[in-house]
Amino acid sequence: MNLENIDTEKWLELALEYGLKILGAIVIWIIGSWVIKMILKGLRKALEKGDYDVSLKKFLLNLLKWILKIVLIIVVLGTVGVETTSFAAILAAAGLAIGLALQGSLGNFAGGVLIMIFKPFKIGDLIEAQGELGVVKQIEIFTTKLTGLSNREIIIPNGSLSNGNIINYTTEGTRRVDLTFGVGYDSDIKKTKEVLMNVLKSHPKVLKEPVPTVNVSELADSSINFAVRPWCNAEDYWAVYFGITEEVKEALDKAGIDIPYPHQVEIRKQG
Repeated sequence: MNLENIDTEKWLELALEYGLKILGAIVIWIIGSWVIKMILKGLRKALEKGDYDVSLKKFLLNLLKWILKIVLIIVVLGTVGVETTSFAAILAAAGLAIGLALQGSLGNFAGGVLIMIFKPFKIGDLIEAQGELGVVKQIEIFTTKLTGLSNREIIIPNGSLSNGNIINYTTEGTRRVDLTFGVGYDSDIKKTKEVLMNVLKSHPKVLKEPVPTVNVSELADSSINFAVRPWCNAEDYWAVYFGITEEVKEALDKAGIDIPYPHQVEIRKQG
């Protein structure tokens, strides 16, 4: 028996066996990379049509890219003959551990994705959420930043923001300003309504449509309360709120209509 011929045949068998596996792995890698490229291209077009946030586009594309590449690497290694069961188990265990450690952050991340997809608000909108009122300054993956009415920065985690109630004052474009004014019981109701309505009609930022309203809302202990309801553009809310409040006081004084206020009676006992 010729030992050299046996070794040569063995090496040829091994070379043929592993050569075919390596060749197959290379082919799978090339085809897989092309498929991943096509998938990412299709997703990119879909996201662009949906006009999603830029940061969300980048994150989703990168996330999908790495997931597909990891799957492709596992398939290629399995084609070569590497045992991938334990490798996949290690990845799953690591993913579970990271998920438990970052449970709160993942909740905020999921909330950020939902906000960017469904868009309950956008940058520049005036919203009220989680007990805070402010203009949306920035929408990030984990948090949303608002600018409060006193120019303070408000940072709200997206997890709680997406799971709570959100009031968007900008969506409809207009807002109703709810004001209440009280006058004395000796005041003429018809005249008072006329004075209040004239204030609303003369204010330049009060809209003609919807029509502003003035109605008696309550017969209180010491006053007749009037519900004054003008409409304005969302960005003019505070200008109308403060402007109408000031002008109503001046108009009522000019018309001789009494605005009641608390009185304190002091009784002195003479000894």
